[in-house]
Amino acid sequence: MSASSATPILVVGEIIVDFTVARPGAECKLRLGGIVHAARGLWACGISYSVAAVCPRYIVDQAQRFLAAHGCNEFVWLGEVKGSPNVIVIGDATEVSDQGYEDLLREEKSVEFQEVGDALNSFSEVLIFPGKFHLSKITKFLSATARVSFDIAYDTEDFSSIECFAGRVGAVAISTSSPLFARVGAVDIDPMIEVATALGAEVFLLKENRGGSRLFDLRTHEVESVPAILSATANSVGVGDVYSAVMVGFRERGWKEAAWRGARAATSYAVTTYPDDFREDVRRELALSLEEMQDLGGTMLPWHARPSFHIYLAAPDFSYVDKPEVDRAVEALQYHNFTVRRPIKENGELPRGSSPSVLRAMFAKDTALLEECSVIFAVPLERDPGTLVEMGIAMASKKTVITFDPRRENNNTMVAGGSAAYSDDLDICINGLFIEISKLWMASR
Repeated sequence: MSASSATPILVVGEIIVDFTVARPGAECKLRLGGIVHAARGLWACGISYSVAAVCPRYIVDQAQRFLAAHGCNEFVWLGEVKGSPNVIVIGDATEVSDQGYEDLLREEKSVEFQEVGDALNSFSEVLIFPGKFHLSKITKFLSATARVSFDIAYDTEDFSSIECFAGRVGAVAISTSSPLFARVGAVDIDPMIEVATALGAEVFLLKENRGGSRLFDLRTHEVESVPAILSATANSVGVGDVYSAVMVGFRERGWKEAAWRGARAATSYAVTTYPDDFREDVRRELALSLEEMQDLGGTMLPWHARPSFHIYLAAPDFSYVDKPEVDRAVEALQYHNFTVRRPIKENGELPRGSSPSVLRAMFAKDTALLEECSVIFAVPLERDPGTLVEMGIAMASKKTVITFDPRRENNNTMVAGGSAAYSDDLDICINGLFIEISKLWMASR
């Protein structure tokens, strides 16, 4: 199944060079990014598209050749980026925690629009990825009757920049990793829904990373929950772009089915950085009907539901311990909007040589805190006895334990067998946490 017969899409936005730095177990990766991620998704799905690109002069020829080889009908160089190479350095491509984007020479960056005449005027379906350019200047290049959708990531201060398109907006998509979401929607999504409704948008898509996504139909007020299919993440960069592009590409099947197909394409994009492998995987996904995709299930854990499930950190979280792996785990849990309970931070750190009565009092406080929590996330560095005891108490009381064992010091039957997820890979442990808390959330509804 493809959308080759659908109205061609014009994708507008920046082309960026993505550079992922090497990390243990992961190689350096250099590839064209920005709207090229969306283009790969459309190509893999057989969706007809063209590109209006904003990029530096040195990228144009290479980008044009690459896109032509990946299904692009027409390439229009819409704007020249000056003062910056348009290179983003990516610290964590798996999005276990904040990805650490560094946009080189960002403060020196400016965009100078080209004279493209009426080259974009024939397109009736447009998807814009806002960037370091004024959206109001795009309107003069597009047909007044074109339906325009937006994927808002990192270069939109507020929704006022979209107001010039009010009344002809198709979809507005945003990710929980977007700074705009952090400012406006992280606590309550209603303000974002209200603004999208005022723009006359048909649907609003909230992409909630490993917790799935929600599609708000602003005409019928229905909400469609689309679960995530979790597996080891090869590279999460551009996954959301693929989701939005493929969803818009399948819009003629209805926004509901389009969202499901966008989500499945995004899942395929996350597990490989090789386009041909991605396309082969997507083609298998496209063969499924909507009902078959829904029957496969997945993980659903909305952003705003996560804080209510408290996570007990079982780890040697002491001030005198060298514990970068613990700190990284805490950063990851907080990034995904979980409430992390750190007994050593909450109940205090006892000095060595404390009396038995003081130790018993602290034991009682820590075990009481453990009982309050839904899940235990354990990082048992150096076979810390306190951590292992906390894990044992939790397992005995039938609480879910996720064990991140970065130094592979505790790979034994009782630890690995008693944990709902056990790995030295934090990505796998975070996936396991989402799966387990998703079950708790579903049971509580």
